[in-house]
Amino acid sequence: MYCDRSVDEVFKEMQTGHSGLSAAEVEKRLAEHGPNALETEKKINYLKMVIHQFTDPLIYILIIAAFFTAFLQDWVDTGVICLVIAINAIIGFSQELKAESAITALKSLAAPKAIVVRNGHVQEIDSEGLVPGDVVLLTSGTRVPADLRLIEAIRLEIDEAALTGESVSARKTAEKLDHPCTSPVDAINCAFMGTLALSGRGTGIVTSTGRKTQLGKISHEVASVRSAITPLQEKLTQLSKNIGIAVLGISAVVVVLGLIVGESLYQMLLTGIALAVGAIPEGLPIVITITLAIGVKRMASKNAIVRRLPAVETLGSTTVIASDKTGTMTRNEMTVTRIYAGGKFHKVTGVGFSPAGEIVQGASDSDNQALRMCLRAGLLANESSLEQEESGDYKPIGDPTEVCLIVSAMKGGLEEGKEKIDLQWLDEIPFESDRMYMAALYHKISDGDTIAFIKGAPDRITGMCSYEMSPDGSRRDLDADRIKQVNEEMGAEGLRILAMACKRFPSDIRHLDTSQISKDCVFLGLQGMYDPPRKEVFEAIQQAKLSGIRVIMVTGDHRVTAVSIARKLEIIPDSDSAVVTGEDMERMTDEELYEKVGHVSVFSRVSPLHKLRIVQQLIKRGEVVAVTGDGVNDTPALKAAHIGVAMGKSGTDAAKETAEIVITDDNFASIFTAVKEGRVVFANIRKVVLFLLSSGLGQVILILLTLGLLLPLPLLPAQIIWMNLVTNGLQDVAMAFEPPEKGIERMKPRPIKEPVISRLMMERLILIGIVLAIGTLATFWWQLSEGASIDQARTVALTTMVLFQLFNVFNCRSEIRSVFRMNPLANRFLFISIVASMIAQLLVIYWAPLQAIFRTTPLGLNEWLVIVPVALSVIVVVEVEKAVRGLMSRRAGKLNA
Repeated sequence: MYCDRSVDEVFKEMQTGHSGLSAAEVEKRLAEHGPNALETEKKINYLKMVIHQFTDPLIYILIIAAFFTAFLQDWVDTGVICLVIAINAIIGFSQELKAESAITALKSLAAPKAIVVRNGHVQEIDSEGLVPGDVVLLTSGTRVPADLRLIEAIRLEIDEAALTGESVSARKTAEKLDHPCTSPVDAINCAFMGTLALSGRGTGIVTSTGRKTQLGKISHEVASVRSAITPLQEKLTQLSKNIGIAVLGISAVVVVLGLIVGESLYQMLLTGIALAVGAIPEGLPIVITITLAIGVKRMASKNAIVRRLPAVETLGSTTVIASDKTGTMTRNEMTVTRIYAGGKFHKVTGVGFSPAGEIVQGASDSDNQALRMCLRAGLLANESSLEQEESGDYKPIGDPTEVCLIVSAMKGGLEEGKEKIDLQWLDEIPFESDRMYMAALYHKISDGDTIAFIKGAPDRITGMCSYEMSPDGSRRDLDADRIKQVNEEMGAEGLRILAMACKRFPSDIRHLDTSQISKDCVFLGLQGMYDPPRKEVFEAIQQAKLSGIRVIMVTGDHRVTAVSIARKLEIIPDSDSAVVTGEDMERMTDEELYEKVGHVSVFSRVSPLHKLRIVQQLIKRGEVVAVTGDGVNDTPALKAAHIGVAMGKSGTDAAKETAEIVITDDNFASIFTAVKEGRVVFANIRKVVLFLLSSGLGQVILILLTLGLLLPLPLLPAQIIWMNLVTNGLQDVAMAFEPPEKGIERMKPRPIKEPVISRLMMERLILIGIVLAIGTLATFWWQLSEGASIDQARTVALTTMVLFQLFNVFNCRSEIRSVFRMNPLANRFLFISIVASMIAQLLVIYWAPLQAIFRTTPLGLNEWLVIVPVALSVIVVVEVEKAVRGLMSRRAGKLNA
């Protein structure tokens, strides 16, 4: 970054000078270094992207199912399955098309024009034409077009928040630093591509262009980092493979067994195909999409916009949230909270830029002249301002650090307008990083005195002072040791501290220089400020702990400030001071960092690549990682994480385009409402999977049992397809609307390796499948033994299985809660779908046209008196199983206690 080299050394190394480069040299360097443009990716292959949408194992199953139903000439089912395939392909294509648009957003940060000096003449050129060695001019409001080593900086302030994460604008200098810089935040004599000049002016030599700039390196990382595959995607892929293998294998076994017991090949092929269609949960992809979409809608109403559907579920299984501090956990509003003046401490109430609040003083301190002068110095030695809008809100203009000094003065009863009636501004010494202070000279109209107000770094100001002001306004000898002790005490609280001083001059003094205030000044006091945490964040972090989610702070801010905020938010306990800085990380191997991220919760002064390394090592440890951020510096980590969460208000376009979720109110607490919704989504997906697979398993066991007992097939192929349609057509979709179960937000995150079908689900799935099969077989056998026709026996079996599945829906609404403790009308869509399915089944039984198609017969009261109790047995069996599990769980809890 050329931080530790003088201007002459940089000129020599870059082979340039104050008059800039010649046209011939520019052409030569442009050919060597290329245009000043960010990383671009290969053009999108749309055909390849379309084909990619059909490479999912579950889609393979759907395609096979479509062929099966077409073979059976069931064009309605074929059309529905094809529609499902098309919808999934469209959604996948649109998401993939948007996934890499972060590069475009990054490119928008590059300045389109640049003002340069070439051949001794100032000219405006396209920024893409810049080359290393060009001399660039910066003015207030311009975007920096490339990485520069500044050779002149006149009150130049640059907003680098999007690149470094720093909440305060960077005051620049052209002076050589005595050490090399590992992070842009420390390079105060450099300017970086994509940042914005807020005030002042400067001149710099281009040191890096295009992909070699800090912004270009981030762009390269965004382009090269692969997004983590979400746990839901991994689990569904594995589930799809297992279902496909199992269904094809079972269908083949059924065909072989049928042939062995004497059934015709044609009949068994139809049965095998129909059984495969019935067992394959072809509605699962669309139900998952609907479930995720419902979660998206709920989250949008709570200030969380989801850009990629799988992110909804993944956020619910998050185990670690790596969050930026500034503007995310804090308000990004510097606030003075403590003042030391006249030998005493004073507490300042209120937060933010509103002057609502007061300076708390004791009865004996009500007329503390030192405090009043300390506030006045902060108000008048100031280059920023605070404006009140028509709405009554206050708008800060300039450096937040200076604005908060205006606010503290207003809390102490001072007003800028009234102060300047008696104090006429004469001259000013602007802040420079080598001086570490600024001073403003005023003429006091009432008594003719002239006074300089000074503010700056405490150690610098105390070195200029010989005296300090007493509470009564008199001066006494400076107690430098006491001031140093107070400064250290306030710094340990995480406060950023500025010192105030003044010096009186004869009335004829009209100009001010550094020599006049280098000694014999009067120390007025210290003002300590910090960026306050958001009120909601503390509660949100407590919720995270209850939910088993670990929150870590990753910030570009100073170590002490980061620890202070982390303690206030209880990210770390008061006794914990373990922090890893960016400088520490530079010396760490990935293996060492792997160990650190397991227990360290505060990372300070980090660069973009440091943040990326932290995320990568957390993922390597098996964590499901969500990263919050708002700047360009956050984009590599946002993309590498399982879930990138960008801030909607303060976030850059690059961060929003890279992230999966955008928090519209920039509130860290909103993430936890999204966590709850994510858990609801996954719970509902599990409910759908349990319902669909238990129904399919029941059918498979039924067919295998009848073939093993040498009985006729209890269901015809057409009846299997009908049953699949009437029991799964609406109920699976309706279950996507299930409301959240009580206490779901306090459950621990699921293990990342836990499959969609848990052990409990697998055991219950098998239990339900056996009950469905045995109950249906029993009614079928009963009808045959009573001498009923084969069509009537099959009608009874079909109706029993349909009712079994409709009653089973209630079992699947909760893994642990009793059916009788859940409101059946809480999910009205589900209740209506069950009623509609029952009506459809009655039509098949009693309406002649459908009787002819599905070969059913009317059933009498005697049949219904047997079918309904048998079908209800699935609820009884599962209720008993839930009760036994609950009892065992409570006993285990008592033993562990």
